[in-house]
Amino acid sequence: MDQESLWAQGAQQWQQMWGEGWAQALQTLQPTGTSATPGPKLPDIRFSNDKLQALQQEYVQEAGKLWQQALQGAPQAPGGDKRFAGDGWAANPMAAYTAAAYLLSARTLMGLADAVETDAKTRARIRFAVEQWIAAMAPSNFLAFNAEAQKKALDTQGESIAQGMANLLHDLRQGHVSMTDERLFEVGRNVATTEGAVVFENELFQLIEYKPLTAKVFEKPFLMVPPCINKFYILDLQPDNSLIRYAVEQGHRTFVVSWRNPDESLAKKTWDDYVEHGAIEAIEVVRKISGAPQINALGFCVGGTILGNALAVLAARGQDVVASATFLTTLLDFTDTGILDVFINEAFVQFREMQMGEGGLLRGQELASTFSFLRPNDLVWNYVVGNYLKGETPPPFDLLYWNSDSTNLPGPFYARYLRNMYLENKLVKPGALTVCNEKIDLGQVRLPTYIYGSREDHIVPIKAAYASTQVLPGKKRFVMGASGHIAGVINPPAKGKRSHWIRADGKLPATLDAWLDGATEHPGSWWTDWSDWLRSHAGKQVAAPKGYGKGAQFKAIEPAPGRYVKQKS
Repeated sequence: MDQESLWAQGAQQWQQMWGEGWAQALQTLQPTGTSATPGPKLPDIRFSNDKLQALQQEYVQEAGKLWQQALQGAPQAPGGDKRFAGDGWAANPMAAYTAAAYLLSARTLMGLADAVETDAKTRARIRFAVEQWIAAMAPSNFLAFNAEAQKKALDTQGESIAQGMANLLHDLRQGHVSMTDERLFEVGRNVATTEGAVVFENELFQLIEYKPLTAKVFEKPFLMVPPCINKFYILDLQPDNSLIRYAVEQGHRTFVVSWRNPDESLAKKTWDDYVEHGAIEAIEVVRKISGAPQINALGFCVGGTILGNALAVLAARGQDVVASATFLTTLLDFTDTGILDVFINEAFVQFREMQMGEGGLLRGQELASTFSFLRPNDLVWNYVVGNYLKGETPPPFDLLYWNSDSTNLPGPFYARYLRNMYLENKLVKPGALTVCNEKIDLGQVRLPTYIYGSREDHIVPIKAAYASTQVLPGKKRFVMGASGHIAGVINPPAKGKRSHWIRADGKLPATLDAWLDGATEHPGSWWTDWSDWLRSHAGKQVAAPKGYGKGAQFKAIEPAPGRYVKQKS
């Protein structure tokens, strides 16, 4: 039998093995309904024959080329993948062949996932599962195959392996993979250093007031509501990239909510508690301290969703106490939730409700791991290879320190958030959602809004951020920034990085694509555009306060950043 026939026979066996194997394996991705646990039944998994044939032909051709290179002793190291970019891969023919064969198999497996004939959501879940398996099985993740790690072990006479084991034991003790050298950072010492004081606290949050950096401030104070799924100091990492400090420098009397990291004492707190005794109470305290009838507010990520709920509750109560709102990478309309949608269905939400709907905690490390595995090669396996196989200490990076500083969530809060927002999308349905004993309607939130979305955001997809423009009825301004969920937001003007898009005519058509047709790209940060917009809603300037808080009721409790943010999960 000639070589071509052998390859054809092998390809046929490969098709049968993988086609039947994956059809059986994919049946396990969703539970079937039973009388005890009702749920959706996954339809029969079928593959597109045309796609399978195309995959077979491509695999045979590419595998044949790769095998010929191996027989000639000169396999080419794959380019374009940083996992295999080191000299060790190119210098070792076996390593180069292993990497190239892995990448071919990975492309084929993803093609198989795409060849499944099913609904879009099931296909997305299949793709996600396959991507996770492919990322975990990369030869770079194993010392036996990683040529770079082997070379380093030889060069260091085994010291890198010993250090890698020490790193592994350290990470096992701390409960997560180290993304940076966490010993080099301390909240309040070299991150979260903008000067201020805690002027109010309850069991859910501390309210921080920041020291003015200008002789005069705008009469309407400014309140930031960060996400409660991580800590507020993403807005105050370093002086040169702090959005908090930037707002203070622009003359705003600035306050920030610092959410408490929940322990068992908060295990029964609900979504309503975070809206009523979190955002709404913070708004009221800022008004009392400043004496201003109205304030300006900003919500970031889940903080924006909480703020949106709070504004709708206040509107239902007839309270016009917020002059303008800024929403940064915020979901109000949960129609398009991007990659996170693979986790959300009725069965999953019911499981979480049974597990912690009446009480309990979603542990911060579980939440952090979920977000890390949305980008497994960059945020998981990259550090496994560096820390353990190569014995390296990851470099200091304040953003990754913050990313590892995880927070818990009360179970009832989390379960209701999943059902009402992610699963049933009730927030955009007038009167469908009752929050704090009020039937809420975002259509009654008529204040001016500034809506920002990041173009490459995988947590709040840009189309989902834009969808808020179609929900809120007041005068709106939408801006799109480059990069992702965090890097797009934390982009100070002084850095001169990235760019943003604005539509000069101010029109907000029904879709993002239509908006982009009339939008213009501008170099640099969107912060200056937002600052100009916020200034127009901040009122006149008055003398800056000489101290923190107001009287005996709201006196300084402790210096910023306060003790709540220092609590560990």
